[in-house]
Parts: sequence; structure tokens; C-alpha cells
Amino acid sequence: MTQLRTGRRKYYDIFSNFYDAFIRMHSRKDEDDTRGFLVDAAHLENKTAPRVLDICCGTGSVILTFDERYPQAVAVGYDFSHGMLRKAQEKNLTGRVIFIEGDAAWLPFADDSFDAVTCSHALYELKGETRQLALAEMKRVVRPDGYVLLMEHEIPSHPVVKFLFYIRMMSMGSKDAREFMQGGTKPLKKIFSRVALSHSRSGKSKLISCRK
Repeated sequence: MTQLRTGRRKYYDIFSNFYDAFIRMHSRKDEDDTRGFLVDAAHLENKTAPRVLDICCGTGSVILTFDERYPQAVAVGYDFSHGMLRKAQEKNLTGRVIFIEGDAAWLPFADDSFDAVTCSHALYELKGETRQLALAEMKRVVRPDGYVLLMEHEIPSHPVVKFLFYIRMMSMGSKDAREFMQGGTKPLKKIFSRVALSHSRSGKSKLISCRK
């Protein structure tokens, strides 16, 4: 792992203590709606024991929602921050979800292992080659009939909120992050055979559904 990634991991280890409160304040009533929208897009209704992997899972909100909806699933949360995973495990009341610490650019799973691979509001933080490696790994581990689901923030329309949004982008490395956020589906079409764009009901997030 690069020195930059190591520094980011330390940042998120600390941020994990405030992350859930920050999300509640930022998303308010849209949080549950956005997670439900993502889970619906996986189309797991007819799978008897679906396998789901959530990359950059943070404190586990998305993968725990999958576990709640599909208790028979094999649900795996994967993140490079020990602090985030510790918070996620505290919320894993059923004990069914498996949490693994590791780098998104190198997944310790066999080819064609999962029916759905998700990454929610995190991919833009992976820079350059790391992001490309992570996307290639997601494609490798998803099953041929499965989905890679990438959810990211929409660029806000309100001038003040938009300004704050770009301040956030600058803190992550402005040029690379902005290019990815504004790039739409074009970069992903170079990796996946089929790519579709949809938008959450709240209008605050976009979902890119990719097929192997």
C-alpha cells in the first residue's frame, strides 16, 4: 500500500468515530431510501443464497442492509480501515456479515465469486491506477450474470452546496476526483460490457450498474 493510501487509512480510522453521525446529519431522511435503491438494483430476489461483496464498506450500512433483506445471503464487507470495520462489526448484531480488512485494488477472492459487488460513495476517493485496479478486481470477482453497482454523489445544483461539494473534491485531490465525478459512464464502458446509469429517488445519488 502506498504512503498516500496509508495516510488515508489513518484518517478513516479516526473518522470512523464520527462517520455515522456525519452521515445522519448530511443525508437525513434520504439515507434509508438510497440504501434501499442500491439493494433493489442487485436483483437478488430469485437467488436462494446470494453472495454479496461491498467494497469500501465503511461502517457497514450497505452490506448490513443486504443482510437484513436477504438473511440467507453470504454477505461480505471489505474495507482498508480497521476503525471503520470495528464500528461495522459493532452493528453486526446477527453475526452473519463477514468483515475483511484489505485493499480494494487487491481482492482475496476467486474469480466469479459474487452475485453482486457494490461500492457506495467511495470510488471517487480511489485515485488513478488504484481505481482502475479496483474496478478490474470487481469485474473479476463478480459472476457473469451478476452486477457491479457503483453509487456516487450527484453534483449538487444549489450554488452554496455545490461550492462545498467542490471543496470536498479538492481535499481528495481535485483534478482526478472531479474528472471521475463528471465523467459519467464513459470510463466504465472501457471496462464493462454493459453499463447503465440511474438516479436515486432523492436525486442526490447516481447508480451505475455494470455487467461483466
